Amino acid sequence: MAYMLLIAEPRGQRDARTPAEGEAPYARMLRFADDLAARGVLLDAQSLVSDKDAARVQVREGRASVLDGPFVEAKEMIGGFFLIDCATREEALAIARECPAAEWASVEVRETGPCFR
Repeated sequence: MAYMLLIAEPRGQRDARTPAEGEAPYARMLRFADDLAARGVLLDAQSLVSDKDAARVQVREGRASVLDGPFVEAKEMIGGFFLIDCATREEALAIARECPAAEWASVEVRETGPCFR
């Protein structure tokens, strides 16, 4: 089964770090990804840039609207993800506990599957 580990980090956390302070945790995340790949469970991993330049698109009653970020109502932003292949939810949770980002953000664990479930 595939599970998505979503890294939900506090808004503004990146702005509070110097470049050097940001590079150290990023390097830890890269090592974590390398370890998952070596274990054969990593399907994909990506870091996302800040949502300052993000956009949300909605279509309602045939009309599209675009809302430019940052999104002030949000307390967190998705900073990246790991897509992993695990036999069980418990294995996915164990991997999430190993994720360095769990020390400064939340790691949301979600099984992939049809959206109607």
